Amino acid sequence: MLLKDRVAIITGGSRGIGLSIAKALAKEGAAIAIVDVLEEEAINAAKELTEEFHIKADSFKCDVSNFESTGKMIEEVKEAFGTIDILVNNAGITRDGLILRMNEKQWDSVLAVNLKGTFNCTRHVSPIMLRQKRGSIINIASVVGQMGNSGQANYAASKAGMIGFTKTIARELAGKKIRSNAIAPGYIQTEMTENLPEAAQKELKKIIPMKQLGTPEDIAQTVLFLASDNSKYITGQVIAINGGMYM
Repeated sequence: MLLKDRVAIITGGSRGIGLSIAKALAKEGAAIAIVDVLEEEAINAAKELTEEFHIKADSFKCDVSNFESTGKMIEEVKEAFGTIDILVNNAGITRDGLILRMNEKQWDSVLAVNLKGTFNCTRHVSPIMLRQKRGSIINIASVVGQMGNSGQANYAASKAGMIGFTKTIARELAGKKIRSNAIAPGYIQTEMTENLPEAAQKELKKIIPMKQLGTPEDIAQTVLFLASDNSKYITGQVIAINGGMYM
């Protein structure tokens, strides 16, 4: 098993892409800490992982945009699991709107969760990884952070910031065998995309050379690769999973 005796934190891990990531890592033997603001969903996700994969899993309610709350959560995970080997910064929100209509709250809330949340978790996990001289930090960015998207100035800025953050942290921590990489998904099959009208889904596929949307499992398997020793000489990279939408 690729991740036997490893402990992974997955923020926003109670559903969607986050839960798919949790399942992929649990299947390979990792103990899982599900971190989410949705307490009941996080509890259910941890229970599902335990029952399906027979690994240790627990849930932790936390608003990752809050520095102190994040620090407390990391301490609780460390106490519960003994160590932290893998951090997946997946928590994210959208508050879309054209720049002429976007208000300060829409901007601040997206940057607070997506970008500051990534900083908060990484800042509090780093000392633990430094002491044990190993670790993998994986940030879930977006194709929008690479190419921009009308109506998503706040989201694009947060994801582009995550990419710059990933590369900088990779340089700072590489000497201690701590790796930092990002994944930039394109359009992925989620509840949101499935609820789009059929015509809208067809239009999406037209701009993707592979003519299909990705799946949460596509993201999860790449996270698994970056979390494992199979990628031990890879750091500071952005892996695009977008069907050729942006090259």
